[in-house]
Amino acid sequence: MKLATLRDRTPELIAGEWGLHPDRIPALEAFCALPFPDKKSETYRYADTQEIFDTERTRIIPQQGEVAPDPRRVVIVDGVVVSAPDGVAIAFEETDAATKGHFDPLYSLSHALSAPTIVLHPTEVDTLEIQHRYTQPDALLAYRIRIETTANTSVQVYESFFDAQATGSVILYGIDVRVARDATLRWIKNQTLGSTHSRVFASHYADVGENGTLDLSTYDFGSGQGLATLEVVLDAHAISSLHHLVYATEQARRGTVSRVIHRGHHSHSDQVAKNILRHDARGIFDALIKVEHSAPKTIAHQNNQAVLLDEGAYMASKPQLEIYIDDLEASHGSTTGQLDPKALFYLRSRGIGEEEAKKMLILAFANTLIDRIEDKVLREWIHQSFEAVYYGQSHVACLETCHGCEENALGAFSVNS
Repeated sequence: MKLATLRDRTPELIAGEWGLHPDRIPALEAFCALPFPDKKSETYRYADTQEIFDTERTRIIPQQGEVAPDPRRVVIVDGVVVSAPDGVAIAFEETDAATKGHFDPLYSLSHALSAPTIVLHPTEVDTLEIQHRYTQPDALLAYRIRIETTANTSVQVYESFFDAQATGSVILYGIDVRVARDATLRWIKNQTLGSTHSRVFASHYADVGENGTLDLSTYDFGSGQGLATLEVVLDAHAISSLHHLVYATEQARRGTVSRVIHRGHHSHSDQVAKNILRHDARGIFDALIKVEHSAPKTIAHQNNQAVLLDEGAYMASKPQLEIYIDDLEASHGSTTGQLDPKALFYLRSRGIGEEEAKKMLILAFANTLIDRIEDKVLREWIHQSFEAVYYGQSHVACLETCHGCEENALGAFSVNS
């Protein structure tokens, strides 16, 4: 199947051609109402989606079976939950629950193509690890996850991805989050995509209830193709703290397109992105903060920083504010440049070689977002993921020196771990 066949089709025609249940038609209507996700659309203009939509792929339809016990994590293989801890309640809902008005057409399309939705409700755990594994080459896979929290609780979600076997595949997945009143959700995503790996397009939605807190940190590394879109809606006194680190190499197209919507009074959002780009990689930061009439006393800040290490590297940065009231505090900004020559000179004047001095500055730039993770084990995993891409497999000794033993550096990220 080719995703390009969806262009200029009616929802009813798409449902018939793709064998979709009639209850998916509202999601298809939302998809068809938005510009087709190509270089002419606002959301995907920098993501180079033409090859992705014009290539024939085999559609995988996840068939949920029995879920085995797993003491550590929820494991999802090709969209199917195969194991989960006892402290996580799992349900599978056939009825589509796409949020109306999401700006991303692939958000609606992933809802239309995926069934059932995987519903995760942490009932007896405060840390939820989700491991995504993709094993089928040249495939089209769509699946959705919903995470629900309980009032006055604190939960940490950690996502990791293993897809070396899924060469040429396209993954349309996403998570819909409901942060309950007075609850806190810390969400960490760690993803490395190689140039021969799958193309992952993640589309997320988060509804943060009154006095709720969403703390999201995304770490995207490697030479592969992928984009994450995110819509966050904040109720009264709700807080969102969004942090994004991208290290992209070769011909990669990586980044985040987001919309943060303040609907409740005294809501607070802070968004920081850092991008390190080398070779001919392109970083994407297209972020909008919208403050509605119903959200006085809002505090909203947004900032993007990019370091270009080579002449061919390119940063597409578009921070935006859309404000309908006067009673607020808001700011946004963006800077793109090279490594500070004064800092390089300072390090070299103390006997440090040029390449080593560059590495020190790059690591210091990245570590400001990595070191904010309070959980020591998760922080080390992120460090290892970043350094494995930065140094390459031929420099495993660097990992061993900086962040633990070689067994941890490699084993923690093996598809068989």
